[in-house]
Amino acid sequence: MPLTDCYGYELTLSAPAASAPWTGATAAFLAHGSAMPSLIARTLEMAPDFALGHAVHGLCRLLLARRELVAVAEVDWRTADAARRAVPITARENAVVDALRDWLDGFPARAAHRLDTALRAHPSDAVLMKLVHSIRFLLGDAPGMRCSIEAVLGAFDDTHPAFGYLQGCYAFALEETGDYAAAERTGRRALEITPDDVWGLHAVAHVLDMTGRSDEGRAWLEERTEAWSHCNNFRYHVWWHLALMYLDRGDIGKVLALYDQEIRADHSDDFRDVANGASLLMRLELEGVNVGGRWEELARIAETRIDDACNVFADLHYLLSLNGGERRRAAETLVASLAARGAAANAAADDMAPVAEIVGASAAAGLEAYHKGNFYSAFHQLERARPCIHQIGGSHAQRDVFERIAIDAALRAGLANEAERLLNARLSLRGAADRFATERLAIAKRMQRAANVMQAERLRAVPA
Repeated sequence: MPLTDCYGYELTLSAPAASAPWTGATAAFLAHGSAMPSLIARTLEMAPDFALGHAVHGLCRLLLARRELVAVAEVDWRTADAARRAVPITARENAVVDALRDWLDGFPARAAHRLDTALRAHPSDAVLMKLVHSIRFLLGDAPGMRCSIEAVLGAFDDTHPAFGYLQGCYAFALEETGDYAAAERTGRRALEITPDDVWGLHAVAHVLDMTGRSDEGRAWLEERTEAWSHCNNFRYHVWWHLALMYLDRGDIGKVLALYDQEIRADHSDDFRDVANGASLLMRLELEGVNVGGRWEELARIAETRIDDACNVFADLHYLLSLNGGERRRAAETLVASLAARGAAANAAADDMAPVAEIVGASAAAGLEAYHKGNFYSAFHQLERARPCIHQIGGSHAQRDVFERIAIDAALRAGLANEAERLLNARLSLRGAADRFATERLAIAKRMQRAANVMQAERLRAVPA
């Protein structure tokens, strides 16, 4: 009798005992659990010829966007490919192995499409669902995230072991595509079904942030800290969301305490953790807060990652860190690297080169100009990147730091009308004003009134 996983699909697994740690690893993957690395390692130790296990491991390494882990993922693919040549595996398992090859060849979008095709053929497979969701999130493909889940919603019900996790992913996809009411309902339901679904919990936090309900957001998170106590480093990101709620309130002391005690307590070098820290420090500085020496540890990490060239989202946050820590040579090297990758985009045959060309090079130039005080240039460079900024990946909330910098640059450059336009576009996306928008819009209006006074004909001197 064939061995099957907890979703009812056949597993090509030579050691039946390895199915227990594999089930645990997949559950941890869905829950962002800290136990996943050890469980998948245990699975592969017991079944070193488990092609699907190696392929999932490799894809998870690539999601970390670290240059040295590409070699690890390549070994995973070679091992998986050798295993399937020795013993035939299922079409579902083959799709995951081939998706790993797609990404290693430079085509994560192709990998996501391949996995989506396999998901439609195996619609109850929550691991496929989460892999597609994760890759499309990295690519900034919110509509793709939503379509992927909506295609398999009917295959999940309250008897499915991953029903709550599916709802959590759906809530986030709804939020990122602007359906805030449905996202909030779905995310709250996800947590009722699966109390450790931190992705669903964080989807609701996104909604409360985007709709200007920071008081509700603080309560939502602070009443549920147990929901992310089991997490891997994703827990830092949830604390980051809570810090954003306090920032909107203007409670700088609490923001800094969360930064020191939770968000950057472990000084992790994961790019997502660096992004949490860098974007929060940048938001604080835009509010006129002196963050002291906090940039230094981020800058030290960023200085070691300037040659990664794996992820533009990561690169831009490394640049924020380098600028904050005054690592001028490293910052200039990173800006030049993004510009070179952009210039070579037409000749490059991979998914990331066009992102460097269309978004990365302009955004990096804008951040560099802002740091040097060239605010007019900073605004126009960041404005050039804005229409396609979603292509760097991440969420609306994460990318908002670049919007805030562009707005601040416009105001500092005396471009009140342009600042107002960006503020109105931001309001349209978010659905409600926050303190940042309210205060900057008031500044823009004062600048416009002053300009009107200066241009008034009645105030002009009359020739004698």
